[in-house]
Amino acid sequence: MTIKHGLMPFPSPALGPSELAVLLQEGSAALFPTDTLPALATSPGQANQLWRLKKRPADKPLILMAASSEVLFACLGTAPRFEWLEMAAWAWPGSVTLVLPALGEVAEALNPGGSSLGLRLPASAEALSLLQLSGPLATTSANISGCPAACTAQEAAQQFPGVPLLAPLPWPLAAGQASTVVAWRAGGGWRVVRAGALLPPGI
Repeated sequence: MTIKHGLMPFPSPALGPSELAVLLQEGSAALFPTDTLPALATSPGQANQLWRLKKRPADKPLILMAASSEVLFACLGTAPRFEWLEMAAWAWPGSVTLVLPALGEVAEALNPGGSSLGLRLPASAEALSLLQLSGPLATTSANISGCPAACTAQEAAQQFPGVPLLAPLPWPLAAGQASTVVAWRAGGGWRVVRAGALLPPGI
């Protein structure tokens, strides 16, 4: 069924968190709001869909989102350093992505051939309601590669017709700016990969 919002019909179904979480666990992609930009997501094992849907270069890694820092750090395949925990405690939930050394199946799925994994705990009640049910998700911004990032459910659905969205609609107004990305250097310490709205202190 086509779902209408305002005067424009949505080309995608809108489902509540429980229904959408089941679809994600069954292998579907999904669209949902965050505190920065809307996300296009799959379960980590289905991450290859995201490069295909976005027409995204295969050498650009994805970000893992989850409902808690404990779940995110458990996906690294290595014990977290004190500095990583300290930064996470300051940054999360919020608009900061931490890129940390990682190994194992999740890292390989989201960053094939790489040795790191981007992690984020969003400050969005809607996103967290889904992530608590779905488990950790491979995510990327909801736009075709090279096109402007979608800022609303309508814009996201127009770029990815048929991909189910998180209900209710409309989504809360987000910041409209991508997250800050900071990475842990091999020799220790942080470096800014992408400056966003929030910059951690001392970097």
